[in-house]
Amino acid sequence: MRLFALLLFIAFAFPQEKLFHLMGTYALIELPQGKEYETYRYMRSLEEKLSDYLESSEVSQINQKAGKGCVEVSEETLEVIKKSLEVSSWTGGAFDITVGSYTINYKRKGMLKEEEAKRLIDYRKVRIEGNRVCLLEEGMAIDLGGVGKGYAVQKAYELLKTDWGFLSIAGDLRVWGHKRRLAVFNPINNKILAEGYNAKDLCLSTGGNYLRRHILGRENNLLQATVAYGDCTINDAIETALLAMDDQSREKFLKENPHIGVLLLFKDGRIYINKAFMEYFEGLKIYPTAP
Repeated sequence: MRLFALLLFIAFAFPQEKLFHLMGTYALIELPQGKEYETYRYMRSLEEKLSDYLESSEVSQINQKAGKGCVEVSEETLEVIKKSLEVSSWTGGAFDITVGSYTINYKRKGMLKEEEAKRLIDYRKVRIEGNRVCLLEEGMAIDLGGVGKGYAVQKAYELLKTDWGFLSIAGDLRVWGHKRRLAVFNPINNKILAEGYNAKDLCLSTGGNYLRRHILGRENNLLQATVAYGDCTINDAIETALLAMDDQSREKFLKENPHIGVLLLFKDGRIYINKAFMEYFEGLKIYPTAP
């Protein structure tokens, strides 16, 4: 789904944008003073620390030592894991980076049986000791796929300190210092669900679970979630959590957190949009979902 969102962003792109392959997808970067390549290299360095597809990454080292010991990690890896655990607590475990026991050790590597993999998903069994990270049970694994792209965009933004810019990795983006036409893809009719110009600086994250079925969660009626917020790391994680929650839990979470902007598309074509989301845009148009 993230690729479709990116294609819409490209359709509205400016000529000076640069396109890079990153984190198994594509990154679109537009910055002043020729900083695109510098920014790409920094985000690539984050991928080399956080990707569970790279055996040499810090996350892979943590997973290899699960139940056996702790691994000393960089400031960036420690930060994203800490933020992820905070969101896990905030969402009642709907977002959980230890889903890697299922996505990595069961589905990809076939190391575990399905029920055992599901049993090992528990963010409360991640222990942090200074700059060391430990997984308490053998077979556990960290998968940062539900937060890593947003984190890379956020960290690059913090590093740059430019007056304006645009960064996106697939469905996760940040716009600051200028207005830009943005759109959200509608997977029901393969058209645009919503479009408008940002009214202020924002992070936007769009995701769905209808192609790769990569999000493990409870049965629900949600097809796609778009989150608008000021921190791209939180954005990405909350979007993943919303897709994993059952309908009742999601409704309760949104009621308790009205400051998080959301645009939700349900399987029957219904749309939910809250006030916080609307405040991030000017001239926002919502289109019908009929095929």
